[in-house]
Amino acid sequence: MEWKLFADLAEVAGEDTVEIDTPGDTVDDALAALLERHPALEGRILDEDGELQDHINVLHNGESVHSGDGLETQLEAGDELALFPPVSGGER
Repeated sequence: MEWKLFADLAEVAGEDTVEIDTPGDTVDDALAALLERHPALEGRILDEDGELQDHINVLHNGESVHSGDGLETQLEAGDELALFPPVSGGER
């Protein structure tokens, strides 16, 4: 399973692509495996209750998990996951 990390999330992890072995079958399982490998990401993407912060975007094969089953989205071999921090506009 591959995670792609963007912006400051890649900086915190020290890499922008992370290969993980997922012990489970959901995006939530894959997220737990990512955080086990890069614990510094936890404070950046999880709130004080251990839940995914609202402003963090999680994509599964290019689609937001929020439009489907959320973190319970089922995974298959070869799937791609991505984490995006909030996007803000730049100057014109």
